[in-house]
Amino acid sequence: MSGRTHGGCNFFSLGWDAGTVMGGCVGRSRMNGHGGARGSTRSKKRGVRNEPLKKERPKWKSEYPMTEGQLRSKRDEFWDTAPAFDGRKEIWDALRAAALAMECNDLELAQAIVDGACITLPHGSLTESYDELGNRYQLPAYTLAPPVNLITETSSESKASESSQKQAQPSPCREEFQLRVRLSTGQDVRLTASMADSIAELKKQLEEQEDIDVVRQRWFFSGKLLTDKTRLQDAKIQKDFVVQVIVNINPSVITN
Repeated sequence: MSGRTHGGCNFFSLGWDAGTVMGGCVGRSRMNGHGGARGSTRSKKRGVRNEPLKKERPKWKSEYPMTEGQLRSKRDEFWDTAPAFDGRKEIWDALRAAALAMECNDLELAQAIVDGACITLPHGSLTESYDELGNRYQLPAYTLAPPVNLITETSSESKASESSQKQAQPSPCREEFQLRVRLSTGQDVRLTASMADSIAELKKQLEEQEDIDVVRQRWFFSGKLLTDKTRLQDAKIQKDFVVQVIVNINPSVITN
């Protein structure tokens, strides 16, 4: 596995390796009206033209105002499940790396990734692509660009809102909700949680519910390891977000 850090973007974390996709060809697929996509569909398409990547990114509007955290979670969920669609996992990994490079305004790197994977772009965009076997790949607009109605978490309005919420609620919120946890085994589990709960407390709940020892659990959100002392409100994990849990078979190798 190889990676590259450029402009604050870590390509190593994506697990993309140019050597694993050499000789493959990827293309893009069409979005629906709201930027949604439905995976890849097998479509043998001979003689399709291949255009270089264009700098322009799709413009779209979310059905509801979306925060940066919600956008990250939505993207992570798509990329985690994309290999389950038709197509090849190494091609999906290359598309993800290219999409990240595009968002970092590194068109040259994105083009190099596409060329290295032999991805065919009929319209010069990652939204529709083909590999050498004729598999068609579709990327939703939200994986390539933020919505026009994105809520910036660091904006003055957000800070004012957080400040007013803190004044109205001096103590941590104990309102409970169902937290969605995705295990490395592929199973989705629902835990009863509140924003004031710590990861350590949730680990114990998962142990009681699924019989998975605490020492075998490693919790991740948006690619970052969550420590036992971290609370959901600290990591800005909300009701509709998905938290990843790696279940290790050998607990002796885990260090907190």
